[in-house]
Order: sequence, then structure tokens, then C-alpha cells
Amino acid sequence: METTSEPSVQGTEKQYQSTDVERGRLKIFFGACPGVGKTWAMLQAVRRQRDGGVDVAIGEIDTHGSETLRRLIEGLPALPPKHVHHHERMLRAFDIDGALAARPRLIAVDELACANVPGGRHAKRWQDVDELLAAGIDVYATLDVAQLESLGDTVSNMIGLRVRESVPDRFFFDAADVVLIDLPPDDLLARLLSGSARLTAAAESARSYLVRANLLALRELALRCVADRANADVHGQRLKGRLRTAGATRERILVGIRAEASHERLIHEGARLAQHLRAEWIVVHVDQSADARDPHGRETLLALANLADSLGAEFANLPGEDVAATLVGYAHERSATRLVLGSDPPRARWRALSAACWGARIAERVVRAHPRLGLVVVGTADVHAAPAKAQAQRTAETPLNGLILAVIACAFTTLIASVLLHFFATPNVVMLFMLNVVLLSLRLGRLAGAWAALLSVGSFDFFFVEPRFSFAVSDTQYLFTFVLMLTVALVTSQLASRLRYKARVATAGERRATAVARVARDLSSAIRPAQIAAVCRQTIAPLFDAQVALVLPDPKETTLRDASDEFVDTSVAQWTYDHAEAAGAGTQTLSGTRALYLPLKGPICTRGVLAICAQQGELSNNADDRRLLDACCVLIALALERTHFIEIAQDTQVRMEGERLRNALLAAVSHDLKTPLTAIRGLAETLEQVGDLPDTERTAVSRSIRLQTEELHRLVTNLLDLARMQSEGVRLNKEWHAFGEIAGSALARLGTTLAAHRVRTELPADLPLIEIDAIAFERVLVNLIDNAVKYTPPGSTIQIRARAVGDTMHLFIEDDGPGLPNVNPELIFEAFTRGVRESAISGVGLGLALCRTIVDAHEGAIDVERRLPQGTRFEIRLPLGAPPVIEEERAS
Repeated sequence: METTSEPSVQGTEKQYQSTDVERGRLKIFFGACPGVGKTWAMLQAVRRQRDGGVDVAIGEIDTHGSETLRRLIEGLPALPPKHVHHHERMLRAFDIDGALAARPRLIAVDELACANVPGGRHAKRWQDVDELLAAGIDVYATLDVAQLESLGDTVSNMIGLRVRESVPDRFFFDAADVVLIDLPPDDLLARLLSGSARLTAAAESARSYLVRANLLALRELALRCVADRANADVHGQRLKGRLRTAGATRERILVGIRAEASHERLIHEGARLAQHLRAEWIVVHVDQSADARDPHGRETLLALANLADSLGAEFANLPGEDVAATLVGYAHERSATRLVLGSDPPRARWRALSAACWGARIAERVVRAHPRLGLVVVGTADVHAAPAKAQAQRTAETPLNGLILAVIACAFTTLIASVLLHFFATPNVVMLFMLNVVLLSLRLGRLAGAWAALLSVGSFDFFFVEPRFSFAVSDTQYLFTFVLMLTVALVTSQLASRLRYKARVATAGERRATAVARVARDLSSAIRPAQIAAVCRQTIAPLFDAQVALVLPDPKETTLRDASDEFVDTSVAQWTYDHAEAAGAGTQTLSGTRALYLPLKGPICTRGVLAICAQQGELSNNADDRRLLDACCVLIALALERTHFIEIAQDTQVRMEGERLRNALLAAVSHDLKTPLTAIRGLAETLEQVGDLPDTERTAVSRSIRLQTEELHRLVTNLLDLARMQSEGVRLNKEWHAFGEIAGSALARLGTTLAAHRVRTELPADLPLIEIDAIAFERVLVNLIDNAVKYTPPGSTIQIRARAVGDTMHLFIEDDGPGLPNVNPELIFEAFTRGVRESAISGVGLGLALCRTIVDAHEGAIDVERRLPQGTRFEIRLPLGAPPVIEEERAS
């Protein structure tokens, strides 16, 4: 029988990080028990795939001495195993790295639930298979019904034997194909007797359970699992195309647990129910004040939370004293449709009350408060538990220090009361004992408070009630006083202890909220990965008393950079980054390392890995600390996501600016380069075609060619100079010069360009020398004068003036033309910006930008303003220094 499934809604694999590799397909050969022929059927299927041209490989198969299996394996390519040295023995293990490197299309792996050799990457073989599937490799595997995680307790109660190895149910329900290998019990027993069926070492040691009655029960259970899977397929096909509507009305299951090992079965039953109904499910624990004093219970609760997480459930730890009200309120909040509760049968008289509270009374109150909520009560008795041993362990953990302090406090209170009795009446002294009970309850808890109440009543009777120093009571009215005093003391102790617990819960919640707020505040101002790493070291590390390292990927986001911290194992961090799953200490993957490695999952992909290593000892296994650490990881991932997009935005802005400049350059230069080239070409053709051109006209044509060439040369020179200065910076060769010489050289270079304009210079005779780069500054004057020539009509006057004021030299280039356009004067100093955008005047707007660059390099300033009554004035201010002393001056 073969079934094929779409991935289930509830049990889908949470492969977070996006990848281009399509996930491989898993085919499970499923049977009721060992010996039915799962491995034989799997090898036959592998051979058919090999004959069809598929690249197959044998991963890990143990024939257990079966000649039939050995012949089937012959001729099939096999992956070489890895040999691991463990306890002075060389053990054979499946080489996951070799399989990933070889990358066949199909790998056959036997015994999916088998445990790996200690020291490997994963503790379980199903984790190796999960990694192969994530890499896009198809896998054939075998599985027994007793090895499904949620059926462990059912099979244990059915056959009286606990199955140690298990596989999460999601592998069964999410597998692409499930092939049921069925064999009637009588035929299986006959095969075992004849020796044609071989068992594993573990199954051989427990062969006593392979009797006809147990085989029939296991066969029925296997058939039921396959039928449930087929029913889920039909349900999925029915909902296909209407998932939005179905998702809004699907069931949600709450599983209420206590911090007891027997409630593992409750979680397993909840997982089965959720798989059957294709529903979301949440495991809920109500944290009462009594739970705070039980360290063993906290460890058990953490184990139950990890079990729920491995089975695909959400875990919620809710503080509250009223269990029923807390469960009902949470059911309303999460829109739950069913509630699963456990009811332990009382194993002793003192347990009867607890069983009643969780079994009948809680159930009844839930039904009354939420009639629409479906209630399922499951018996959670553990046939393998050892009550006496557990009780002895709990007794050994009794807080004796608190009881001893209560005795000392009561003795001290009795001593004070004996003194006060001479001044106050006996009823007033009784209040002193009541105060003692309240203080002890607040400080030491409920047990110490109840013990103090008993001691207070006994002390009051023994020392202060006649006859003294005896527990006998002469006045029977005191009996009522003792009962009332004891009742009030116990109730007060209970209330004080509950208040103390609530204060502790509130303090812990405030601590977590404050820590998350502080981390969020510090990360909000971080805009670079280095700043985020600093926040991890300065803010997060003290919260957990641990070393913290942030391991980030390279620019290609495929390989992590080497971390500078010594405790970071880069290979483990790389595995965590690739698979987006936690690894290291406290997990089932690469648990031999000291540090815990957590993936930083952003909204789009994994942004890095957070490595955390305890300063001393091991990391805390407290569930609250782990949730706080997970919250910090979310905040760090979001911060890294933000910095990633900041970098993208900055790069985009730079590219857009470069694109803008490129377009502006092409738009400006294409016209101004084409215009003189066209003119030069036309003039050259004139000289070529007209052979007997008069000398005057030939001279005019030659002059025009020279002017156009000079214009083109200035344009190209400005482009090259500006590009060089912006990329390499301005390199100046400063020397002491007279400004008049530089101005004369600039005017001489312009030559015929100034033929149609009048030029006046006003330079004082005592104008001091100035330390400048003569060639660069000559370029400034040429560009400013050429700009005045272009934007003034012929016959206009261009004036060059200079004067020294204090330690500054002021240079002016003025004209009496039309003046500046109605634009911001500062804009004309930007590259590719012109005062008049659409005009017949040649130029691309680089001359003034080049002038500002050169003047700034001289530590000067350049400005432009309107000149009254008309015209434009450019002013350059340059610092004056102390000129060198000439030898003749020194001699005189």
C-alpha cells in the first residue's frame, strides 16, 4: 500500500533560509515491527531506480547477517562510511559530509530512528536525513510504527515495553511517499522461526514482545496511521484552492500540562490529535507560586517545552494561581476549539486532592466557563514511574534552611514576647507571633510560613498559657483561640507567600521587558554591523553572564567571516547559518561544543549567527532566559536587516548620482563637442574644395579653425582637470608670485578671445606677493574672464582689480554685462550647471566648478554677486603669508 502526501499544514519543516535548491523527496517504507521486510522492499525500489538511470547510493544499511539483503546490496554504489574512535573502540558511522559532497540523486538509509555514534554532527539519524533533504537529495528510509514520537506511550502501554528511539511525527506526515510493508502475524512468526527474517540487536534483546497478540495490535496501529495519513490527503485535496477560507476556521488545540514527567504522554496525545485534525496546537503550563520552589519541576518543565517544540507545538508558560480561569482566558485569547487536560490517578492519600483539582474540578470549571470549548481528559499514569524514588528525591530537596530559620525566628519572637508580657495583655502579644508568621512567609515562602504558624501556636501554648511549660490547657476557651490563631496564621502565610510569588513573577517580567527595551534602544541607533556587534558585547553579554560574538557573512552572503573570538567554532556557526537552526550546547546538533549558536533570522533571510558561551560552567537552561535570548536574536536580526537596506540605499543613491552626472555630462558635452567639430570640419572642407581662395579669406578661415580648436581644447582640459581633481585631489605646487604677472599671462592666453571687449586692470604698485600655484591659478583667471566674455555683449568692459586688506588678498573680476540670472548664485559653482540653461553660448558648466575646486585647495573662497548698476562681480579671497626675504634686502 502506498500513499502520497502534500506537505501538511501543521507539521511542515521550518527550513527558514531561502535557497534556490529544491527540497528533496522522502519515501518511507513503513511497517508494524522489525522483520516484515521493510529493508528488502526499500532495496528492491532502489534497484528499480538504478535500472531507470537514476544516480543512487547506499548510505547506511546493516544487513544483520541476512544473505538476501547482502545480495540485494551487491552491485549498488555505496557511500564510504566514517570511522569514529569512541571509548577505545573504532565505530562505523554515516558520513553526512561525504554524502553532501557526492550528491547522488537518491540515498537509501535504513532505520530512520536510529541514534548516531557519539561525537557526530547530529545525535539522531533522522537529523542527517533532514539535512540531506534540505540539500535537495531524495532519501529512501525505513520506519516502524512504534518509533513515531507521539505513539511511544501508546505502544509502551500496549506491549509493556518502552521504545527508546523515536522520530518526530512530521517526517511521517510530510514524507512525499509512504509505503506500508504489511505481513500477517502468523507469517512473520514463521519467518522468525525459520531464520529468514533477521532482527536488529535492540529488537533481538526485546524479542519477547513479538507474540501474536502484540503483533496484531501493532499491525492495527500501523494501518490506522496510514489511514489517518490518507484521510489527511483527502482533506488537503478538498481544501485545495480554498486555503484562505479553511485557514480562518481551522481548529486550534490547547494542551494543559503540569511540570511532571508523566505529562509527556499528554503532549504526545496532543500531537496525535493535532495531526489527525490538521490543527495548530499550543502546549500551556500555568505557573503557580508553588512551582517556584521546585527546582526539579523547573527542569522537567524545560524538558516538556523542548519536547513540545520538537513536535511542532508552540509553548506558553502563563503565570497565574487560578488554573481554570487562566486556561479559559488563554483559550478565548487564542480562539482555541479544544482543550486537552491530564488526570493522574491518586497514588497516595495526599495526592487525591491534587488529582481532583486537575482532573474533575478544573475540567468542570472549564466547561462551565467556556461551554463551546471541546474538552479532552487523558489519563497520564506512568506505568514505568518509580513513585517512591521520586518522592524521596522531592523530600531530599526540601528547603531545610528555611525551616531552621523559622525555628530561630520563633524562638527570638518568644523571647521578646516574654518581655512584653509584663507591659501588655496576652491578646496583644499574640499579634507579635502573627507578625512573625507574615514576615517569614514573605521572606522564606509558604512552607516556612506554615511551619512558623505551628511553632507560634505551640510556643504560645507552652510558654504563655496556664499551666505554663506544658501543652496542657486549663481553660478550654484557649482551645478555640489556638484553632483560630493557627487558621489565621496559615491563611496569612498562604496569602503572603502568594504575594511574594506574584512580586517575583512581576520582577522577572519587568527584568525581561527592561532588558528587551534596553537592547532595542541600543540597537535602534546602530547603523553599521560593527556597532551592532558592540551592542551585543556591552548590553547582551551582561544579561546572561556570558561571552557573546556576532558572526556575519561575507559580501556574497554564502560564507561566514572568521570570528576573532576564540570560543567561536566557525564550522558550527557555518552549519547554523546554512540551515537556520540552533546548534551547539544544549541542542541535539553538534552538542559537544562549548557555545550555543543561534541563527539571526531576518524577514527575508538569515543575516548571521549569534554565538554565546558561558563565562563559567554551562549556559542557563531556564525557559525564561531562553525566550529572552530568542527575543534578543530577533532584535539583532532586524537591526542587521536595517543596516543591510541602509547600505543598499546608499549604494543606490551613489549609483543614481553617478547616473545623473553621466547623463548630464553626455547631454552637455555631446552638443558642445559636436558644435566646434562640425565647424572645424566645415571650414576644412572649404579650404579643400576652394583651391584658389584669396589670402584674406584663407586667413579668416584659418583663424576660425584656430578659435574653434581653442574652445574645444579648453572644454576637454576642464573635463580632464575636474575629473582628476575630484578623484585624486588637487596637487598644488605653491611658490611666491606677483599677481600682476599671473593676470598678464592669463590675458595673453585668451588673446583674440578678448578682441571684441575692453579689459582694464587696477593693480596697486605695493600689492604684496602671494604664495599660490601659478599654473592652477592662471586657469582660474582664464575661466572667469572667458565666462565674462561669453555672457556679455561685444564692447563690454571687463575689469580686473586686486587689493590687500589685513592678511587677506581680495581679487575682483567684474563686467558690465546683463548680470546674473534669477537663480541661487551658489548653484553656478556646481558641475554641469549653467546660469542660462537654454542658450546658444557654448560650454557645459565646468569652468566655475573648476575655479571653486582650485580656490578651495588654496584655502580661499570665491563668491559671485550682482554689480550695481549692472553687471557681475566675482570675488576671490586668498590668505596672505609672510613672503621670503630677498638677499639684497637683507644686505641693505
